[in-house]
Amino acid sequence: MSAFGRFLKGDRGADRVVPRGARAAVSVGFLAAVMAFFAVLALALALAAGRLADSWSGELARDATLQVFAPQEQVEAQARAALNVLRTTPGILSVRVVTLEEQTDLLEPWLGPGFVVETLPLPLMIAVTTDRATLDQDSLALRLSAEAPGAVFDDHAAWRMPLVTTAERLRIFAIACLGLTVLALAAVIGLAAQAAVAANGQVIQTLRLIGARDSYISHAFTRRFTLRAAGGAVLGMGAGLALLAALPRATEQGFFLVGIGLRGWHWALPLLVPVIAGSVAWGITRLATRASLRRWS
Repeated sequence: MSAFGRFLKGDRGADRVVPRGARAAVSVGFLAAVMAFFAVLALALALAAGRLADSWSGELARDATLQVFAPQEQVEAQARAALNVLRTTPGILSVRVVTLEEQTDLLEPWLGPGFVVETLPLPLMIAVTTDRATLDQDSLALRLSAEAPGAVFDDHAAWRMPLVTTAERLRIFAIACLGLTVLALAAVIGLAAQAAVAANGQVIQTLRLIGARDSYISHAFTRRFTLRAAGGAVLGMGAGLALLAALPRATEQGFFLVGIGLRGWHWALPLLVPVIAGSVAWGITRLATRASLRRWS
């Protein structure tokens, strides 16, 4: 049997060192469940923020719009001139005139379905896909000002870059929360292990008198706390995944937490949470119990 298998099987004699109803061990299981729940949510937030940052700085960075502001009788002529400039400019991959129906769909969530969009002085809009590496925006602006003075080219950088920065900082914040969760779990497990050793002092002294080594005693505490932490983390992970699965999809109307959740293979990442919780519990309990036992020597 492997060392891991022996650890899971345990030793009935050693397990009696730590009473099954020990409050410290029960508290560790409950704390691990709570920490795992929040860890799953923080992980989902970090992944969602990363997706948003990558999208806003990647694919969406290629999108731009050109709006034609001109008197009604000049709109068509300036639109043709603007389209000619765009199609002959290096770095412009595609252009497409945005229809009035599309503009209506974009404005409907803000103005309501019953609003008559035709009453607004909407500009003619052209959707543009660009190659940022080869596009010379200064040259494009000069050509547009000369051939279509009513055309305004917007690469969306004014609103996109703050969103990218916000998403990046949100990802850092979520990762920091994950780290703090692990540290808090380690600190509480260490204190609980020391308290459990102190509460069972008479049993430990008796075991020493009959020849039990500190490694034997430490193994009993380590196994109990590790299994409690891992079991609690599994329950907390399950609760976190259930909450994420219950969230409305980003495509549903009225859903403001767009993109929050897990996608694809990211659903497998929360499985690491119980493994990490158990590993932290094993390492911290082992160190804490051995340090406490040395002080008792």
